[in-house]
Amino acid sequence: MAEPTTDPAGASEPEQPSYEAAREELVDVVRRLEAGGTTLEESLALWERGEHLAGTCQRWLDGARARLDEVLEQDTDA
Repeated sequence: MAEPTTDPAGASEPEQPSYEAAREELVDVVRRLEAGGTTLEESLALWERGEHLAGTCQRWLDGARARLDEVLEQDTDA
């Protein structure tokens, strides 16, 4: 079992992929959905996976923005 890690939003959850890995997999999911040829059940599973990956990417981006804002705020306070 994978060790829990801390995601960019600070919540503890099982093995969080990196932003790059999540984005790469999301691109693949979208490509597969656009290509068609999957059953309804497979399409739904791909859609759900894509939604999860999009959320992961957004949390990474939000975390990065918060870190940048924090550094910029410290610079203006100095």
